Amino acid sequence: MSEQSPLDEHMMPPSKKDSPQEASPILNDTPDKRSSFLEYPMHVGSAPIVKIDGNATAKAGLQAMHHQTHTQLNQIREQMELLAVQAQKIQERIEVSEKIYRAKCSFKPQINQTYYLYSSGMESPPYVLSLIGPNEWGRSKSYPQFIASVRLMGDHTWEVINSEASIL
Repeated sequence: MSEQSPLDEHMMPPSKKDSPQEASPILNDTPDKRSSFLEYPMHVGSAPIVKIDGNATAKAGLQAMHHQTHTQLNQIREQMELLAVQAQKIQERIEVSEKIYRAKCSFKPQINQTYYLYSSGMESPPYVLSLIGPNEWGRSKSYPQFIASVRLMGDHTWEVINSEASIL
């Protein structure tokens, strides 16, 4: 074998050199295992590496999380309040419906029709359901007091349209 000149040493790949030297990750084009831990970019075109304050990031994340969760909890709270109001209206409709179903009625009520509830002046039944409105009686009023105009709903509960006296 022939003796190598110092120039030939530079032309040989790093693995074939006589003295094992570690290649620089900056000069080497292949990714190095250590390249992800470097505190500086490996190439001119690499994205800049900026150190961040971990506490500031965590603080900003916590603030954003608290803001979002408080917003969501407030939305749920508003929905709960709306549902409570709706439940109260349904409960009142049930109570009104029970009283109307106990009223004296000499016809079969039809859904979405308006009827008129009067006080009967007697203890049993205390109410009378009529087809005749308070302004349609003329001179002879059959019942002492008009209570409310009511409508039979599709679910067979009664809705109070307008009322002159409390039904509940």
